Amino acid sequence: MVSMEVDSEKKLLQRKQSIYQSLDKSFGIQKEVYRGQQYSQIYFARLHLMRTLLYSLLPNWKPHLPVCTVLGLEEGKECIIVGTLYKHMKLKPSILDEYSKERSASLFVQRHNFTHPDDNLVLEDESGRVKLSGCMLLPSTYVTGEDKYVVFISGLSVGRSSSNPLQFQLFVDHITGHLGDEKEQNIAAQIVQVVIAGNSVEVPHGLLNGQNMGSKDQSRLFEPIKELDILLTQIAASIPLDIMPGSSDPANFALPQQPLHRCLFPGSSAYSTFRSCTNPHCFELDNIRFLGTSGQNIDDLGKYSEANNNIEFMERTLRWRHLAPTAPNTLGCYPFTDRDPFYVETCPHVYFVGNQDKYESRLIKGSEGQMVTLICIPRFAETGVAAVLNIRNLECHMLSFATQIHS
Repeated sequence: MVSMEVDSEKKLLQRKQSIYQSLDKSFGIQKEVYRGQQYSQIYFARLHLMRTLLYSLLPNWKPHLPVCTVLGLEEGKECIIVGTLYKHMKLKPSILDEYSKERSASLFVQRHNFTHPDDNLVLEDESGRVKLSGCMLLPSTYVTGEDKYVVFISGLSVGRSSSNPLQFQLFVDHITGHLGDEKEQNIAAQIVQVVIAGNSVEVPHGLLNGQNMGSKDQSRLFEPIKELDILLTQIAASIPLDIMPGSSDPANFALPQQPLHRCLFPGSSAYSTFRSCTNPHCFELDNIRFLGTSGQNIDDLGKYSEANNNIEFMERTLRWRHLAPTAPNTLGCYPFTDRDPFYVETCPHVYFVGNQDKYESRLIKGSEGQMVTLICIPRFAETGVAAVLNIRNLECHMLSFATQIHS
């Protein structure tokens, strides 16, 4: 139990605690084997999981319709087919473009979205594939008691030349109860968990070029991690802390990213409150289930499909019951042979995604009455904004530490 002292009345505040359970086992990779393993196996596992689920729903949904395969389709006859959705995209980048003889003759333009009006959808199962049409399937769309708070933050980018260390220190001082009046300290004492959703450090460009580094460059490489550990130690000394890897962190590139090695954090990892977790990350807090990523899955969807905002992309992945529908096609992932860990087997109460452009939150309702709070966590280094969730009522709000340093 961590205590915080209020100077005005010399009264001790006791930080609230919650029961924590990690659910990251399915995202762990025990023995990495890439040689001889094909990505077709993860597609088969995904199709089997989805087919089993959908077949179980048919008696109460469309009991009068027959189930058939793509090869068994008959013109004019309504039926149900469960398969893998594939989208033909004329603008999608291909590795073969790197070696095209005509590449130098065409103007290369960097795109952030690869959708095109001529894109089309194909449904595929073990027997064959069929092109889909109609306005219902648009290619641009698919691919407890007391108050206790969970704080989400992402995109710290410690080490970036333009980052403002004052912002993060203000954040640390606030949540640990070393900033503000008695009222603010009372609120800080109700924070039971901090989750850092990826991209915590940023290594200077040009250092990781495959060449041997001198002692000076090695120091520049590890300096951001040392600085991050100092800050995390202040948090872990007071509050349970989960840290997830992101695309810029010293972790494996392909999803699921494995936990950042504890040797990187000699100070903070000495506390039992410090947990290095996978990305995606799943855990329970007082029987509230949390599921989240550091943002790669949503960023990739934004390149190959369209939505009004990233919260809409998040909602789609939940309703599709799959965290990373573009993996392994355009999003790197480990070639699992026995399972698809990105399949959402149990509906979470909270679904969060880090490293987004801005803070957003939405409460959605599932087909069976499930209520899920969606949270877009912005990049802290750019916005100075964190997200705070009350696990009593699953309401979320933003916490801003935006500062400016004038030269």
